[in-house]
Amino acid sequence: MENVVIRDKDAITMKLLHFFITDQGYTPIIVHGVKDEIWLENMQGPYPIVRIMSGHIHNREQLEFDMYKTHSLVSRIKKKTFRFKIKTLAIFLDIEDNVKLEANDEIDCVNVINEDKKENYEVIEKAFPGISSKLEYNADGLDLFVKITEEINATTERETKKIEDVFKFKKPYITYGIICLNVLVFFFSMLYGIDTVATYLGLQPDLVRSGQIYRLLTAVFVHASVLHILLNMYALYIIGPQLESFYGSGKFLIIYLFSALMGSLLSMSFLGNGWSVGASGAIFGLFGSLLYFGYHYRVYLGDALKSQIIPIILLNLFLGFAISGIDQFAHLGGLIGGVIISVAVGLKYKTSKSEQINGIVLSLMALVFLIYIAFIYTASM
Repeated sequence: MENVVIRDKDAITMKLLHFFITDQGYTPIIVHGVKDEIWLENMQGPYPIVRIMSGHIHNREQLEFDMYKTHSLVSRIKKKTFRFKIKTLAIFLDIEDNVKLEANDEIDCVNVINEDKKENYEVIEKAFPGISSKLEYNADGLDLFVKITEEINATTERETKKIEDVFKFKKPYITYGIICLNVLVFFFSMLYGIDTVATYLGLQPDLVRSGQIYRLLTAVFVHASVLHILLNMYALYIIGPQLESFYGSGKFLIIYLFSALMGSLLSMSFLGNGWSVGASGAIFGLFGSLLYFGYHYRVYLGDALKSQIIPIILLNLFLGFAISGIDQFAHLGGLIGGVIISVAVGLKYKTSKSEQINGIVLSLMALVFLIYIAFIYTASM
C-alpha cells in the first residue's frame, strides 16, 4: 500500500474536502455543467461557497473564461438562495506559474499547487485559522486515501442520518386535532347559526379592544360557509402533516397559533367595523414556515422552493387581492408571522442558538408593533 502513488493534486483535493466537510460543515452541491471542480456550500461559513478547481489553467485567457463561468454559476446559486451577494473562495490546484490570480468583490482566488508552500494558504488561513496544520497527515499514498475517505464517509453517514430524521414522517396529531376542532365548531355553527357563533367567537375590532382578547384566536376556528371550511381544511390537510413532521408537534402548534395571532392583529388594524373569521391567516403562516424550511433544506428539495412553494404563496396572495370578501391582511400577517416564528422555534440541526435568539426578539418586536397598531394607533384614528 505504501508503494501506491497518488498525485499531489489528488492528495490536496482529498485533504481539502476532508477539512471542509468534516471540520467546517460544508456540503457538496450539484452544479450542472462543470468539470474537474467541486462546489461546497455552507451559508453560515466565512465563505458561503467554496470551489475547488483541479482542472489545468495554462494561460490568462483560460483563467478569464473560467472566472466568467464561475460568476455565472454563483449568480445561479444567488437566485436559488435569494441572496444579493455570496462571497466565494475559488481554490486552484493546477495553474501555470505565469498566470496571476486576482480577487474581486465576490470571488477570492488562491493558488494551492504545492502544499509545502505555506504562503499559498494565507488567504484561506484568514478565514479558516489552523487549516495548514489540519491538512498535515502522517499517512501517504493509498493509506492517506483510505483514511480520508473513511472519515469523509463517516461524516456523510452522520449527516445522512440527520436528514433522514428530519424527513422521516411522524404522526401529525396536532394537525388532525386542529382540523377536528374546526369541524366541531362548524358543526355547532350549522346547529345554532353561523351568525350566532361568529357573534360570540369572530374577530370584531371594537369587541377585542373592549377586552374580549380571546377573539384574536377563536376567530381562526370559525368559518362562514361549507366552501370556506372545505378550502381551508383541505389546505391544512395537505401542508400541515408535512410541516408538523419537519418541525415536531410542539413547534408546529406554536407556529400555527402565533401565525393566527399575527394574522388577526393585522386584520384588526384594517377591518374597521367589519368582521373576520377563518383559518387562512394561520394557514398562510404555515406557508411562511414552509418557505423558511425549504430555504434551509433546498439542497434536498431541489427546485421545489422556486417551482412549487413560492408560486403557491404568490398565487394565493393574488387571489386574495383579486377576490372580494377575502381578508388579505390576515393572510399577510400570518405569512410574516409564520416566517419569523419559524426562526424563533428553529430547525433541527440547522438553526443556531444566535439565530433562534434573533428570531425570538424579532417575533416579540413584530407582535408588540402589531398590538400597538391594532389597539392604540388604529383606535385613535
